[in-house]
Amino acid sequence: MALPRITSPHTTGSNRTQRVMLQVLLATLPGVLTLTWLYGCGPLLNLLWASIVALSCEAAVLAARKRPLRFFLSDGSALVSAVLLALALPPYAPWWLTLIATGFAMLFGKHLYGGLGQNPFNPAMIGYVVVLISFPGAMTSWPLPEFVGPWEALQRILGIAMLPDGWSHATALDVLQHNHSLTFDELRASSPAFGRFGGNGQEWVNLAFLAGGCYLLQRRLFTWHAPLGMLAALGLMSLLFWGGSGSDSNGSPLFHLFSGATMLGAFFIVTDPVSGATSRLGRLIFGAGVGILVYIIRTWGGYPDGVAFAVLLMNLAAPTIDYYTRPRTYGHRKAERGFRIGE
Repeated sequence: MALPRITSPHTTGSNRTQRVMLQVLLATLPGVLTLTWLYGCGPLLNLLWASIVALSCEAAVLAARKRPLRFFLSDGSALVSAVLLALALPPYAPWWLTLIATGFAMLFGKHLYGGLGQNPFNPAMIGYVVVLISFPGAMTSWPLPEFVGPWEALQRILGIAMLPDGWSHATALDVLQHNHSLTFDELRASSPAFGRFGGNGQEWVNLAFLAGGCYLLQRRLFTWHAPLGMLAALGLMSLLFWGGSGSDSNGSPLFHLFSGATMLGAFFIVTDPVSGATSRLGRLIFGAGVGILVYIIRTWGGYPDGVAFAVLLMNLAAPTIDYYTRPRTYGHRKAERGFRIGE
């Protein structure tokens, strides 16, 4: 009788990274549908174009490094970075803007450091910051909510359509940041950038990403520490420096939580397991740092939304946070934070 084959107790199954990335893509679906409902086919074309650019860059670098294309392309990481970046861009960002942002994210945000799992910074935020600094006008102008068909959307993205006057405007965060005379109520009544409790349209987009984030929490793809830390810190800062509804108002906590890229950042960016902190306390501190920096940049900085800058700054601090929040190893009285010379 043949003896059964004895193997090591390794975990077998499909690529776990691929399954995680597919779950993240599924969680972005409410936000994608909401953006499409509000702005038409522009966000869908941005997603398609960014995905093509990301996969092409990934394939080119893998081929140059003589790595297996099918294995690395199928893990879904390039597609997730492209989708998150495209969702953060304006709905009708010019094709060349998406090309620069996505290409820079893949080449300099990911593969420059060796690929997936070795990047110290979030690749999508790297690409976003590059185009935000280089082309601030194109990055801070959003259209009013209006459904646009696929052909007209393509013409707008390619820059060959005759755009109507006043089709784009500054975001609510940008309008509030540069206000010095009107009360918050007057500002909201006079500017189409404001909605019921957040930015016009952005409040519903944030609610959609909140729903997607709750789905990921329910699936236990990440813990609650980083999202809660960011949202709680942002809410507390906006409460402390609210200023009521006068001309010196910096916006209510509700306004800041449901404007800009708050929920996208809280549930899809700060939860990045590679570029963020690793311990539970570290994730809480990491998220809180992002929330505080977001409010500082929005209120007193030079850019209307500071999620990308805040994430990248905290990416720099992640190793230090991990060093001081390392949990105690079983059997030891305290956490070991390093080795002394001579040990």
